[in-house]
Amino acid sequence: MHQFDQDIAVELADADCYTGSIAANWSISGVPNGGYLMAFMTNALLQSSRMKTSPIVTANFLNRCHPGDATVKVARMSLSRQFDRLEARLEQNGEERVRAFGTFTDEKTECLLERYHTEAPDIRKPEECIAVPEMPDYTLYGRMDIRLDPACAGWFEGKLSDRSEIKGWIRFKDDRALDVPAIMLAADAFPPAVLTSEGMVAWVPTLECSVNIRKLPVTGWLKCIFRTRFITCGLLEEDGEVWDESGDLVAISRQIAQYRPHHA
Repeated sequence: MHQFDQDIAVELADADCYTGSIAANWSISGVPNGGYLMAFMTNALLQSSRMKTSPIVTANFLNRCHPGDATVKVARMSLSRQFDRLEARLEQNGEERVRAFGTFTDEKTECLLERYHTEAPDIRKPEECIAVPEMPDYTLYGRMDIRLDPACAGWFEGKLSDRSEIKGWIRFKDDRALDVPAIMLAADAFPPAVLTSEGMVAWVPTLECSVNIRKLPVTGWLKCIFRTRFITCGLLEEDGEVWDESGDLVAISRQIAQYRPHHA
């Protein structure tokens, strides 16, 4: 079993209540990554849902999580012929930490129209990109192979960009397959796009994140781009696109986060 599968595993303990353990293997400065927490909760949602495809999962991060035991309580909000809509609450030590809402569709749903008004981002080949290095306090990057296009990696050396845009490639270092929970993780695994224009900041904690998976990839690498256009009143948004190597859209994402510079 891959490490990721062990670390998102949950078991049904009681009616619509799942138990598991938040791992320290997918953390940033000791705090479990938001995409990993969404993957953990999505695993419980998938077990509760009749339908399994094209999920839209939106998570509100209410309190900081930490490695250790956790429960996920799932409630069914609406079940129809086309959609299952569910709510999940991740709790630790009796306190709610994350609340998520998931919408799932039937895998037999026909795709009547497939039309893109944009193209997959132009990114240098993985071997020409710059790997995000492993760091002791950033265990996520010890598990994920993330390679940044040189055009948006200047902030590593203090060379900042005019735009908050980061793009590159991502896959598991142990070659685990890219399924629904894995894409939840990938959509939040890159360094924040704001770093490319503002440099290293004190903290960019996610308040809310939504990931909509359109189709599962057929290739080993995912091609990603994330953009921030507005940094105001201590908040920023980050819009993401996740593509596979064949040029098919895999997922879109949006998150709202706090912007905390070092002097704040």
